[in-house]
Amino acid sequence: MPSSESDPSRRNNLALITSLVHHHGVLSRAQLTKRTGLNRSTVGTLIGQLVELGLVYETAPTGEAQVGRPSPEVRPSKSTAALAVNPEIDAVTIGLVSLGGKVQKKIRFATERIPTAGEAVNIAAAVIEGMRTELDASYRITGIGMAVPGLVNRVEGVVHHAPHLGWRNEPVASMLSEATGYTCEAANDASLAAEAELIFGAGAGRQNLVYLNGGASGIGGGVISNGTLLRGASGYAGELGHTFVRTSGKTCHCGAKGCLETEVSQSRLFELAGLTGGDASQLERALLSSRSTEVTEEVARQLGYLAIALRNAVNTFNPEAIILDGFLGVLYALSPGSLDQLLRSQALDEPASQARIYRAALGSDLMMIGAAELAFTRFLADPAGLGAPLSPSARKDGNA
Repeated sequence: MPSSESDPSRRNNLALITSLVHHHGVLSRAQLTKRTGLNRSTVGTLIGQLVELGLVYETAPTGEAQVGRPSPEVRPSKSTAALAVNPEIDAVTIGLVSLGGKVQKKIRFATERIPTAGEAVNIAAAVIEGMRTELDASYRITGIGMAVPGLVNRVEGVVHHAPHLGWRNEPVASMLSEATGYTCEAANDASLAAEAELIFGAGAGRQNLVYLNGGASGIGGGVISNGTLLRGASGYAGELGHTFVRTSGKTCHCGAKGCLETEVSQSRLFELAGLTGGDASQLERALLSSRSTEVTEEVARQLGYLAIALRNAVNTFNPEAIILDGFLGVLYALSPGSLDQLLRSQALDEPASQARIYRAALGSDLMMIGAAELAFTRFLADPAGLGAPLSPSARKDGNA
């Protein structure tokens, strides 16, 4: 078989089919032929090569209505996977995500205090080392993707400023790569989440969207324009948590006053819900069961400031979808009609009429899927370059 290096056309076609199967989860041979524009014989040959490489496998058709012989379905093998790391102010989460965006394993290592960059890297490296026997036996790892809540230079893998973590100018990608032996890349967590929702979640099939995530580390965002993430000159675009929403607001850690994330806060909601910690689903259950007037008033107050930020985003970017994640999704679920009405009454009529608000669809796996996608990028450009396939016995469970 010729190498991908010596046959650019073959490499590009293998990359195209692998990416399609990865992003869609399952596609028939007929669908791949239609989407790629290649002839059936070429598609069949390429799929055979990907099967031989252990990257995809074929199954009998499951209900595809068509004239003539049913077309086999092509699915991604879980034996090819990426590692994902997401440091936060109270934990470091490490995940294993297989082709198709499927989370196979997720470990949340809680910390007693905000971890330094070195501590976060050491925690991630130790957890990954604990998984090493399983990884070596059952997976081919494409690399590590790291999703960080802060300003990250995606090309360099350097966190220039993660204010909630207290990190400045930390080369976390090279640090984690050196500690584990795997290639590592890092980027802003909300930007990666926006891309994940575009590919696998609520943004699938859409080209223009605004994503906002709210969590313990504040509010981050990402903007997808014509199917492409807006990164800006150095990859810092999308810091929607620092949209100005209140003239007499509090001073933000960034030095400005009245930022969205100083007025719309998860910690205040946890406090009113009587919770000392937990995730968005626990917060949602507690708030839904509350009959407190104070809770009702605080939800309305935060939705009011969120609407101002969304108005600015709608007027600036003209999205077809606004996707809310984390506690922002909880706020929307508590009073969806209220936020919809606030947005329509404040934004310009035409862009407001085109924008629809959705909750993120990927749930608690979102950051893992987004970070892993960063680690899949180089592999998807040259699938055959990953190396020899696993033995049939090692990969049989991944093809079930």
